[in-house]
Amino acid sequence: MKIVLTFLPHFKDQGTSMVKETILILDTDKNVAWTLKTLLENEEYPVIVADTIERALKNLSEFQVAALITEYRIENVFTLDAIRDLKERSSEPYVMMITNEEVEEEEYGKILEARVDDFFVKPLSIRKILLHLQKGLRHRRLVLEKNRLEKVVATFSHSNPSENFLCLNSETKTIG
Repeated sequence: MKIVLTFLPHFKDQGTSMVKETILILDTDKNVAWTLKTLLENEEYPVIVADTIERALKNLSEFQVAALITEYRIENVFTLDAIRDLKERSSEPYVMMITNEEVEEEEYGKILEARVDDFFVKPLSIRKILLHLQKGLRHRRLVLEKNRLEKVVATFSHSNPSENFLCLNSETKTIG
């Protein structure tokens, strides 16, 4: 019997040459957008900035976005529809919503229903933003890996039983 084992890559947030996920910032306040962009680029994240919902949606169709940091309201329009669109288009994106507005309980419920991962009221702690972003992206990677492995196992369980190996990715080692 021949068994092929796969060693899964370890994900690290800092100190590696691993390409980091792209972050989309949607905010009309140029100072906030610039501050977030600078902060994230200093952490070596690729960053895209949009100041309108239309531009953000265009960016979503042009780039593979792993996370969205958005203002609660852009041009007097709630960003929940854009968030729903992102969640449908992208693979398990992390969404952080920020605002300087007070949000009623009913509206907060709608925010959670739209699957916003983190919600913060300005002013924001830079450290808190980075910690939550890293946590959210780490969770995203785990969910994506889980989904990938479920597909592999489903494919394997339907494959020819005479094939006694399982290959999970390109890094394989044969045992036996």
